[in-house]
Amino acid sequence: MLLMHNSNKMFFLFILFFSTLISISANSWIGCWIGLEINLLSFIPLMSSPQNLLNSEASLKYFLTQSIASINFLFAVLLNLFLMKNFFPHNFFSIIINSSMLMKMGSIPFHFWFPNIMEGLSWFNCFILMTWQKITPMIILSYYLNYNFLYFIMIFNVLIGAIGSFNQSSLRKLMAFSSINNLGWMISSMIISENLWLIYFIFYSIFIFIMCFLFYMINIFFINQLFFFNMNFLIKISIMINFLSLGGLPPFLGFFPKWLVINYLMNNNLFIISFIFIMSSLILLFVYFRIIYSSLLFFSFKLKWFKIFIKNNFLILILFFNFISLLGMIISTFFF
Repeated sequence: MLLMHNSNKMFFLFILFFSTLISISANSWIGCWIGLEINLLSFIPLMSSPQNLLNSEASLKYFLTQSIASINFLFAVLLNLFLMKNFFPHNFFSIIINSSMLMKMGSIPFHFWFPNIMEGLSWFNCFILMTWQKITPMIILSYYLNYNFLYFIMIFNVLIGAIGSFNQSSLRKLMAFSSINNLGWMISSMIISENLWLIYFIFYSIFIFIMCFLFYMINIFFINQLFFFNMNFLIKISIMINFLSLGGLPPFLGFFPKWLVINYLMNNNLFIISFIFIMSSLILLFVYFRIIYSSLLFFSFKLKWFKIFIKNNFLILILFFNFISLLGMIISTFFF
């Protein structure tokens, strides 16, 4: 996972970062498209590894979905240029362009590839797929918004993100559905303002990073590993705190960006949408609570000779993350 040992992977990681910057700073649609293509071609070598067949399968699926989305995007842009001569907002074209970007992000109704591909990735790649790979499509989406279409998409995102996370045994799929749920929030914040989206996205990335880092460090991929595992109790508690923060429970920092979004939705009289958002968050919190409850209270053998050695500096880092998640809300009240 740590790419520092592999110069090839470091190279592709840099290209991944710069391709996003190319896309979001391009002044033409073709420039955006080129950035997207470079992004795709640099992420695939990061995913695939010859040891793991799941990785190769995931990279192939990822390539297919992303290339279809890119083709749609390019097709819509060129068609628009041929037929319209200038880019006046047009319902049909905006829906095509929005759809291709939603497909890039793994949003409803093109979300089916997302949990499948997440299942075949390492935690570091999961982190990149859930955070960095969302930036470009989001920015391009903001150039050409079709509001009525996106209201519909937002509502379904949060609902399916919440309902899909039931009955998941894999933590990666759980994180994927949580990501789909957060996409709904992100699209709504993007419709309100780009700054609000940036705030939401930064907070969301921090929580995803903490979760992926924790799971990577104790090398856990499935929920039942949380039950029958002689973990340090501190780590169980920290997973609990960060799960609740990710779900958006009020005393934790994760509630702060959702609070801002709900505030703006209320100001714009979108009461039904904000009600649906809050209800879906409750469903997600129920799912997280169930996992935490079972992992803390299940009976499991403590084996004396079975120890997990965690490097001391990692432990300090985890404590620091927990401190941020717990006290972040109190600190954030000073901003307003």
